[in-house]
Amino acid sequence: MGTPDFSVPILQALAAQHEIVAVYSQPPRPAGRGKAERKSPVQQCAEALGLPVRHPVSLRTQSAADDFAQLQCDVAVVVAYGLILPPSILQAPKRGCLNIHASLLPRWRGAAPIHRAILAGDAETGICIMQMDEGLDTGAVLLRQSTPIRAEETTADLHDRLSTMGADLILQAMDRLPDLPLQPQSAEGVTYAAKIDKAEARIDWTLPADQVDRQIRGLSPFPGAWTMVGDERLKLLRSRLAQGAGAAGQVLHGMTIACGSGAVEITEAQREGKRPASATDLLRGFALPALLS
Repeated sequence: MGTPDFSVPILQALAAQHEIVAVYSQPPRPAGRGKAERKSPVQQCAEALGLPVRHPVSLRTQSAADDFAQLQCDVAVVVAYGLILPPSILQAPKRGCLNIHASLLPRWRGAAPIHRAILAGDAETGICIMQMDEGLDTGAVLLRQSTPIRAEETTADLHDRLSTMGADLILQAMDRLPDLPLQPQSAEGVTYAAKIDKAEARIDWTLPADQVDRQIRGLSPFPGAWTMVGDERLKLLRSRLAQGAGAAGQVLHGMTIACGSGAVEITEAQREGKRPASATDLLRGFALPALLS
């Protein structure tokens, strides 16, 4: 049960080693300029693998519960599905529902754990395989694996690494499922990864450089941290801490920008209507003003 790109490597890994009786994904949605309906990445992958796909709008109806129960599945693997699983679904599989969550629970329960880990400056994150219950990511943990967050890593980079880790870890969990102890989550250290709001994306150059750097990397590629260059909004996609000091927003050299304290070097950015470009390529024919806002 999954929907976005993050879930695809997990589906592929499970399909290679286990019998999948059904794939659940969010329904096709209008997308692109023509607003044509587009199937989710998981549905596209499932169909390519020849697997049956279901995409109910809700799982709370009696018919949805009956359809799910008739599968008589041993376990449901849930990863970034996007629908709430009611008790009738949670209790139907013989061994329950396992969730692959991209954080070290109980830190960053909720919708945006990868973004929030980078934004907060966490030194590490990871994957948890959790036995689902009716709470928001509150279930007992069967397996966990941690990984450092690298100095210049973006949400996109970490997303891809954690997806691969999740695929490996769920295979381990499936092999060892009868013997894995359930480890209740600690009541201490609980944090919630609220959904990213586009209002968080504008850069405030008066903030310290490490905070600006985390904002750029944590919001890349979506929604993309941005700053104004004249009348144009410039999306900042990659950065690193740099030497230098000056007035907040001052362009020191190239794409190294002074912050409230310290400086950041922008290494990749995107102009309106253009493709992402390295700082070197972007500066060809595009002059930055002395001060960004």
